[in-house]
Amino acid sequence: MEGYLVKVYSFNKENGKRITAFDSNFILTQIAKTENATHTGVVFLEPGGIIGFHEAVVPQILLVIEGEGWVRSDTQEKQRIKKGEAVSWAKGEGHETTTEKGLTALIIEAEELLPFDCSSPPKT
Repeated sequence: MEGYLVKVYSFNKENGKRITAFDSNFILTQIAKTENATHTGVVFLEPGGIIGFHEAVVPQILLVIEGEGWVRSDTQEKQRIKKGEAVSWAKGEGHETTTEKGLTALIIEAEELLPFDCSSPPKT
């Protein structure tokens, strides 16, 4: 395969865009978009940051890469989430993410998104 070069992409905070919709306060860097309307991005919530309460337009997964915070939905009280954990929301489900100390997360959104159940150890 001649002629192919590795492309290195930066998804750091400095390349992001501040989002303030829904009374939010965070920075989003987009990562990829597919023809099937799959969106991925990294969000940077600074201490005291918030992704304001809103309904998921499509199913979503939020994977915490660094830090910790709180998540809630319209059917559940807030619960703590930390590095190495993920949460998913169904299409139409209201949700919010907040942090006191700061949080960096990967967000994946897609119409046909089916998260794996990783709540128990894999079967061997």
